[in-house]
Amino acid sequence: MVLFTIPGEPKGKGRPKFSRQGNFVRTYTPEVTASYENLVRLEYQRQCGIFIGKDIPLTMDIRAYFSIPKSASKVKRAAMLSGDIRPTKKPDMDNIVKIIADSLNSFAYHDDSQIVSCTVEKYYSDRPRVDVYIYPKKGENHE
Repeated sequence: MVLFTIPGEPKGKGRPKFSRQGNFVRTYTPEVTASYENLVRLEYQRQCGIFIGKDIPLTMDIRAYFSIPKSASKVKRAAMLSGDIRPTKKPDMDNIVKIIADSLNSFAYHDDSQIVSCTVEKYYSDRPRVDVYIYPKKGENHE
């Protein structure tokens, strides 16, 4: 099992941007997305640095911890910390998966198509971050 933490507020994958240059349209990744992808790779290499083989099916579990709004009352804050109130704000969980899974292509595994199972949970915390667990999927046959 591989576990690593990405410090800071969780981010989602941004939509590609387009610019026109004469008769050509150029597609590029937004700067915020590219910067966060670099952070994911950097933290993975710093904390783990393990490359998982090409044909190994993987499970990825993601726990995204969002900061508590400063406007939250003491009662609401306590409920957020205990998990009674969970974040329903953006980024969407699929965009969180996308930015992390894409970032780790060729760094943690050959391709994110190896991920056959994934869970995402969103929580509030005094320490915003994303915890990522990656481990081989045990052989199951559901035919």
